[in-house]
Amino acid sequence: MGLSKNARGLPIGWVAERTGLSVSAIRFYEEEGLVSPGRDRGGRRVFQRADVRRLSFVLIAQRLGFGLAEIRAALDALPEGRTPTRDDWTRLAEGFRARIDARMAGLAALRDKLDGCIGCGCLSLDRCAIYNPEDTAARLGEGPRYVMGDSPRAARDKGGQGQPEGEGLDE
Repeated sequence: MGLSKNARGLPIGWVAERTGLSVSAIRFYEEEGLVSPGRDRGGRRVFQRADVRRLSFVLIAQRLGFGLAEIRAALDALPEGRTPTRDDWTRLAEGFRARIDARMAGLAALRDKLDGCIGCGCLSLDRCAIYNPEDTAARLGEGPRYVMGDSPRAARDKGGQGQPEGEGLDE
């Protein structure tokens, strides 16, 4: 398919080819309010070049694990009625940079704890004297508490609230 463009806007097929998205995905993103194409005299969708950037951002942000609500909120901060400038995109990226850094730190912590926590299999059993002395994780609730960033001190500070004493994962 050649990249032919309409002088009054870009046809959906061209946008699909340029972004690597399917036409149905572009229509879905329109329904979700992430792009707002105009219509030509024949009623067909026509996009602006800024829509290619918006759709590309959506694709990248989703691959990084961001949900559509987060992406929509970020895109809503872009100006309406004009093509976003480099400064507009820089401001948008700065907001995501902090969240990406936090996710990277969380993933690194998870990577470093997996062999010690999930590897031993105890998570909340009283036999783990290293990660879970006196079964303090049971007081925090069900699940992999240390992998999620909860600390033994937080468990002690809760004063035993949560699971009844002695209940944890089956040995």
